[in-house]
Amino acid sequence: MTRQPEAEAQRMRRWRRARRVLAVRLDNLGDLLMTTPAIAALREGLPDDARITLLCSRATSQALPHLPDVNDAIVYDAPWVKGEGGHRPPRQDHELIGQLAARGFDAAVIFTVYTQSALPAALICRLAGIPLRLAHCRENPYDLLTDWVPDPEPASGIRHEVERQLALVARLGFRTEDARLRFRTRALDEASLDERLHELGVDRGQPYVVVHPGATASSRRYPAERFGMAADAIAHATGAAILYTGSGAEEELVRRAQASMRRPSYSLAGRLGLGEFAVLLRDARLLVSNNSGPVHLAAALATPVVDLYALTNPQHTPWQVPSRVLNHDVPCRNCLKSVCPQGHHDCLLKVEPEAVVRAALELYGLRDSVAPCPAFSTDRLSQPAYA
Repeated sequence: MTRQPEAEAQRMRRWRRARRVLAVRLDNLGDLLMTTPAIAALREGLPDDARITLLCSRATSQALPHLPDVNDAIVYDAPWVKGEGGHRPPRQDHELIGQLAARGFDAAVIFTVYTQSALPAALICRLAGIPLRLAHCRENPYDLLTDWVPDPEPASGIRHEVERQLALVARLGFRTEDARLRFRTRALDEASLDERLHELGVDRGQPYVVVHPGATASSRRYPAERFGMAADAIAHATGAAILYTGSGAEEELVRRAQASMRRPSYSLAGRLGLGEFAVLLRDARLLVSNNSGPVHLAAALATPVVDLYALTNPQHTPWQVPSRVLNHDVPCRNCLKSVCPQGHHDCLLKVEPEAVVRAALELYGLRDSVAPCPAFSTDRLSQPAYA
């Protein structure tokens, strides 16, 4: 009668003695940030001299200097995770297995969103000889995982991504009292950002609002023109400067947003590294953004967020930060699609710019100051083009 509890206690002791731990998170920056509380729980429960190595995608490897609980990283663009790297030859998989085997890891924790399978990563970790392997999995993984947590999602409901990952490590007794997202800024990025802003004639000491109109998936993009209209009204009501951000590929979105404004604004699209962007968000009064990585970065930095949240996925809302989540309910919610399968984008298109402004001013502390603004003239609102 006591064998199972004894075996479980022995397994937990083995995990507690691990000194070389691999944390696998192979997707996007937001997913990685939402995993940082679980990684912190590992750090708190492992020996003081333990090292945590992150196995991550190339896209998220730039976050390594900013993750306080991670010692180093191995970069791997997994063929079973959506990416933009094109064909990835099998030799890369063999090289990874060799690299993991050479490092002699004691344990691996495989973090996945509920729509992903942990089995490919579990197989690689087993082939690399990692003796302890933990993950959520819906099907029986047999010996691919030494510690299998049956995945209750989505059949029993869908948890927030942070809760999902905390629950995974908690099965082995790893917990933290501080469930906030982790991201540390650096002084060198502050100096670099000051240079970027000086080039634009912007003083970082003045109040400003960051507006991020981009997102990797077209289904998650609120129209750029509406971002501009809302930003114009926010600037009108607050006097704050409007700073647009995005990748170099999103410069056209920013130009379209700026064209819908009468007040001046500034574009930093394609001009900031991750560290500089983090400092910019940390000191902003507010972020107005699509549901994308910047929302989770802002949450890690305690910056309030207005999140234009397309109803494609339910589990990625802003975590433990003052926020307003805006969308219009639709029957096709939780579609999990990168392109709207219905073609109407109603979950975002039916959110009016006035609602964005109202939410922003509430977070800004100006709940009763939503003043009429010429930005909301209907002749300036065009139907957006979705790529």
